[in-house]
Amino acid sequence: MGSGAIRRRLALGAAVLAASGALAFTATGTAEARSAGGCVGREVRTLPFRTGVTHVYKHNGYICAVTLAKHPGAVQGMSVSVQARGNRPVVDKGRYTHHAGPVTVHAGHRCVWIKGAVGRYTVSSGWILC
Repeated sequence: MGSGAIRRRLALGAAVLAASGALAFTATGTAEARSAGGCVGREVRTLPFRTGVTHVYKHNGYICAVTLAKHPGAVQGMSVSVQARGNRPVVDKGRYTHHAGPVTVHAGHRCVWIKGAVGRYTVSSGWILC
């Protein structure tokens, strides 16, 4: 076998390895998928209210929340906040068309309080995930 054939086979082998590695990288994490709002982890709560819904995710001691408008498109006031017990809340508040957040805090094993709002309607979880 000539040196050109060996180089072609090595290049083909490297390409196959790279493709299989890329495939394995993209296939991991189906249970820990990223939400439509940008949070990572598994969904642990859904807090619906009249004008939207707040989704809560948990991953390795971190809690993430995002509030989605029920009728996206129009600019409206939206907010989401996550507070780990003993800490101040982390808030994303503004005028958005689709969602507020994501907001992430490290809670460890502490309870968290989640709040979400779209327009004049709100949701508040009370202390959860204790």
